[in-house]
Amino acid sequence: MSPKPRALKVSYRWHLRMVMADHGMFATSDLLPLLAERGVVLSREQVYRLVAKVPERLSLSTLAALCDILECTPTELIEPVPAETRPATVVSARAAVHDIRPRRARITPDATP
Repeated sequence: MSPKPRALKVSYRWHLRMVMADHGMFATSDLLPLLAERGVVLSREQVYRLVAKVPERLSLSTLAALCDILECTPTELIEPVPAETRPATVVSARAAVHDIRPRRARITPDATP
């Protein structure tokens, strides 16, 4: 019996801000009307999160609109990379609370008359 293939976890890097900058777009609000022209209506906050953070979910219509606006391919926006694998650390609740609990203050009488 052959060994099971090891599951390879994949993550990605999101390069929307960099691609926007390459096209002279520095404000997230620049994308609002351009996306709306292509039928993708998002709020200012949603567009900001799309640009400033790595999206967990992204519709294909939004991705297609971004590629059309920025004249790029999905591979220029999304770079697959191996996921970081860190060993899980187990910390008990008692240990975590102990580390942040303040020390008891000691009050002494003032020595000046």
